[in-house]
Order: sequence, then C-alpha cells, then structure tokens
Amino acid sequence: MSLNIVVMAAGKGTRMKSSLPKVLHKLAGRALLQHVLGSTAALAADARIVITGHGADQVEAAVGGEGLRFVRQEPQLGTGHAIQQTVPALTAGGSTLILSGDTPLISTATTRALVDACGGERLVLLTIEYADPTGYGRIVRDAAGEQVLAIVEHKDASDAQRALRECYTGVMAAPTEALKRWVGQLDNNNAQGEYYLTDIVAMAVAEGVPVVAVKTADETEVLGVNSPSQLAHLERRFQLAQAESLMTAGVRLADPARFDLRGTLHCGKDVEIDVNCVFEGAVTLGDGVHIGANCVIRNATIGANARIHEFTHIDGETAGASVGEGALIGPFARLRPGAKLGAEVHIGNFVEVKNSTLAKGAKANHLAYLGDATVGERVNYGAGSITANYDGANKHRTTIGADVHVGSNCVLVAPVTLGDGATIGGGSTITKDVEPGGLAVPAPRR
Repeated sequence: MSLNIVVMAAGKGTRMKSSLPKVLHKLAGRALLQHVLGSTAALAADARIVITGHGADQVEAAVGGEGLRFVRQEPQLGTGHAIQQTVPALTAGGSTLILSGDTPLISTATTRALVDACGGERLVLLTIEYADPTGYGRIVRDAAGEQVLAIVEHKDASDAQRALRECYTGVMAAPTEALKRWVGQLDNNNAQGEYYLTDIVAMAVAEGVPVVAVKTADETEVLGVNSPSQLAHLERRFQLAQAESLMTAGVRLADPARFDLRGTLHCGKDVEIDVNCVFEGAVTLGDGVHIGANCVIRNATIGANARIHEFTHIDGETAGASVGEGALIGPFARLRPGAKLGAEVHIGNFVEVKNSTLAKGAKANHLAYLGDATVGERVNYGAGSITANYDGANKHRTTIGADVHVGSNCVLVAPVTLGDGATIGGGSTITKDVEPGGLAVPAPRR
C-alpha cells in the first residue's frame, strides 16, 4: 500500500520575531523541520513532500535532499489550502500522513501507529486532552462519545464546544483518494477566511468514512513552537528527557537540568558528567570517563578513564577528535579536528591541538600549540612552544620523535623533524632537522 508523507512548513512564524523561517529555528542543535522529517525516516514512504512558503528558498536549501519533494503555498490561505497544493504530487491510493513542521518531537512510534490505523480506509486524528485547551481545535463526538463528528477551531467554537478538553494536535492520516476529493470541496466561510483542513472531518462523516481519534498521553510530542519562549520551554523538556534516559542507563549527571545534548551520546559504565556541559554531533564516552563542568564536546571519542577537566573545548568537526585511555585534558584546553591523543597523554591549560597525533604518555601541559604534528611517546612539550605549520600558502608537518624534550618558548618551523631523544633548549627557533639524541640551543646573543 502506498504512503505519502506531507509536512506543512509554509508559515511565517510572526511571533518568533525573526527573519529566519520558523521551521528552521533550532531545537537541540537541529532545525525543527529536521526533527519532524527524522521522525518519519523509518517509514517506507513512496513520496515525501514538504510544503514551503515563507522563506521557501531558505527552507528548501536547508533540508533539501534525495527523496524530498517541495510544493510551494503562495499565498498562505490556511492548512486546507496547503494540502490542496500537494494534490498533483500525491502518489495514488494508500494513505497520506500529514504533519506540522513546527511540532518537532513527534515520535516515530506515533507516526507509524497513525499510518497503521489509517490503512487507506479511515481518517485518523491524533488528539490529546488539555486542562486548558484554549486556542486548540476541539474534537466533537457523538452522544455516545465514540464517533468523531467534527473538529471545530477555537475561534469558531461555541461556548459548549470550548468547554471540551479533547483537542486536535494538527496531525492526521487520511485515505489519499478521499483526501484529494475532500480538500477540493473546502471553502473559507469562517472567522479567519481560511481553508481549514479540519473541515474534512465533517465530509468524512457525511460519506460514512470511519473517523478514528487516537489519543496520546505525551504532551511533549505534540507541542508546537510559535514563539522564542515556547521554543526554550520545549528545549528544556527535550533535554530533561534525554538526561533521564542517560541516568536510567547508569550515567551520573551532577544536575540533569544543566545538561545539553545536541546530537548522539554513547556512554560506557561509570561515566560522570558535571554541570553545564554541551555535547554535539556524535560523541562517545568510554567506561569511567569524567567530564568536568562547562565543557563543550563535539564529534569526539573519549577513551576509558580519561578525565576532561573544566572548561575544555573539543571540536572534531567532520574529521573527528579522539582522546586515549587515561588521558588528562584541560582545564581550558582546546582540541580541534584531527586531534588524536594516545593513552595517558596530558594536555594542560591553554594548550591547542589541531590535526596532530600524540603517542602514549606525551605531555603538553601549559600555553602551547601543536598543529599538523606527529608527536612520539613520552615527549615533554614546553610552555609557550608552538609548531609554525603555515608558511602563508601551505601547511607543513612537524615530526617529534619519542622521548624528545622541547623547552619553553620554542618555535618549530615546519617542515622539521626532531629525532628520538633530542633536546631543544628553551627559546630556540628550529628550522632544520635535529638528529636523534641531538641538542639544539638558541643562538648566542651578538
């Protein structure tokens, strides 16, 4: 049976007071629309259609990819008008699942349940009961409370209808051929002068098509975003849910209310995370890892029993970064893309490492820079020393052998190699290779 997935993402989002289209505002590091699309990724859809309008070029550029088709709604004349624009793009037969691009946390399980309940034969509405349903479309049932008769928008509802607590969430699944017919019959005879998609419920009832209202108990997955305040509120809900999941798995968070995950985080046993830490992209923490307060870690792998001290920034970007077992990093250290640190490496305060490999036991404890370098085992890299890896046009590599001692305030001008066991005196500028066991010292004062 064919399946169409339609996501409405044409609205301006006036209350966001932003030049950015509402569906591109970020929750947990991803656009709202990307969350919605992700919730349906596991469904075998024949067509995935995104309805754009306000900021259409931006929206399409942000989420465009294989398998997505865009349909523009210009001007925006309501939800029913939006679906009217998709009719030529819908695959015939089967079911059509309709989602809102500003309701980001709907689950895959819920979207699948709606499609299964529809079965190409029934109109399925996702509903929820609110203690205060103000502003939501109300579900009107028959006297027995079983058959859904209509959805009435809040502005058009009578006092009796406004007293109802069961509300429509904006998500539905409908038989595709019936949906095409129904939206073609919509009119805008209402308080807003818009074409309401919810009017198709009455049409289905009139035709004898079963209308099923499936309730969800999870308010978070149906909460929409219309303002910065609502976005922040939903962010906290989402982060707390992720924190609870991690703690259930055994991770010890100092304060789940001060934790942010904007990607994926895989943790081994006995992992401890202090307050105000942010994890982005794909991060893996091995057994016994301790993350100090106020760290930002993005696209990185941290080996078992490593300790990341406070205020450390690790950003692997696309190249990734890795920290070996038992390593000590920070505080105030920065690891950039391509940083690959072996076991028991020490990177201290205000040390920056980029595109460099440090072997087991190497140390750079203070105020140093290692860029485009290969560092051997047990190297001691002095405070204030740097690899001068860029000549103004090209990057060059520095190779430091095992057991090399680099004194304070040295400049290693790449390309250069320091042989095993070499000693570099403090204040040296090294422009030529140093042989194994050799000694290089600053030029004498003239």
